[in-house]
Amino acid sequence: MKKTGFLFVAAVCLLVTFSISTYAQTTHSFKELKGKVVDSKTNDALIFADLVINTTNIGTITNSDGEFALKIPDSLLKETLIVTHLGYQKKELELSALNNNSKITLIPAITELNEVEIATYKDAETLLKLTLNNKSAVYNNDNTVMTAFYRETIKKRRKNASLSEAVVQIHKAPYTSVRKDAIELIKARKSTDYNRLDTLAVKLQGGPFSNLYTDIIKYPEYIFTPEDMPLYEFSFDPSTKISDNMVYVINFKQKPNVNIPLYYGKLYIDSKTLALTNAVYSLNVENKELSSQMYIRKKPRKVDVYPTEATYRVNYRTKNGKWHYAYSNILLTFKVNWEGKLFNSVYTLNSEMAITDWTINNSNEIARTRDKMIRPTTILTDEASGFSDPKFWGEYNIIEPEKSIESAIEKIRKQLKRT
Repeated sequence: MKKTGFLFVAAVCLLVTFSISTYAQTTHSFKELKGKVVDSKTNDALIFADLVINTTNIGTITNSDGEFALKIPDSLLKETLIVTHLGYQKKELELSALNNNSKITLIPAITELNEVEIATYKDAETLLKLTLNNKSAVYNNDNTVMTAFYRETIKKRRKNASLSEAVVQIHKAPYTSVRKDAIELIKARKSTDYNRLDTLAVKLQGGPFSNLYTDIIKYPEYIFTPEDMPLYEFSFDPSTKISDNMVYVINFKQKPNVNIPLYYGKLYIDSKTLALTNAVYSLNVENKELSSQMYIRKKPRKVDVYPTEATYRVNYRTKNGKWHYAYSNILLTFKVNWEGKLFNSVYTLNSEMAITDWTINNSNEIARTRDKMIRPTTILTDEASGFSDPKFWGEYNIIEPEKSIESAIEKIRKQLKRT
């Protein structure tokens, strides 16, 4: 079996949870800016658009409705907001000129496939190998402390059954180091409606670590090992652009004679630096038994659980010529069949994590506070603490919740008021 194991595990059972506390934060004066990023021609919402305050590392990303919320310290209100999206021209806007509910339009980039530049590389697989071996030159090689927002939702059919959110600090090791990254919990809240989960509790094991491990450049062993590379077919797709730079697009899928579950999708590689800028990929779940073994850690004997969809996305940002992990999204859908029951249940687990700020840690060792560190086996607790307070996150930047999550949060608040 392929070594994807514990990274994207759905623990389908009742499990002992990790205890979460909330920690104090220093409050500073800031302005919150909300808005929406859309296509200038079609007015369609642009999902996963990247927004960063110039001269800083403070940023966020648009949600599935194209909406964003960004908390800006008062000292930075005269700076510039840089908005980018794959396939669109970069846009720079003065923060002082933006108001709440601003609509930011991006212009599609016109890209002509440059056969001469593509021909520089023997084939798509050669280009990918160069990218994976290029981490020391174009990726951040300092110890870095990253502030990130993490959200995890579990739905039964279309109804929210569990909602977890957390602010964490990622102690990111250099890309050239074999040392694993560590995660420190800063603040978290969660609510679970077990009535909607019936007698089965579906929980996502790994929490923020699952999203962190989608960083293909730091953790290639979970998708492109030397043993796996010959099992894939690689080809070039038409090029695109981001921030006015041409981006190569590599399409990959497992070879027809390969029976084990492998991944398929697209990789986006900057033509100048050969850095991976984005990746969107899925697991081939046609083999129910083997794909189930990759995800299901524990389940009752009389229930059959298997994935019907497993999709991943990872985005990178660049600063001062160095790239780093910026955002990832995981979407897992499982079908649950109980022995003796006529109808099945469908559960959807979605998690996302966005880097909202980061600083270089000049010390050689990553600073760790033991009582705040979480583990890759962590499951966020079932506490509803914090949902009654609309100002729970304070100055921390979060991913603007989509409409269904906003509705779920509002329902939780009303329930807490009644109790």
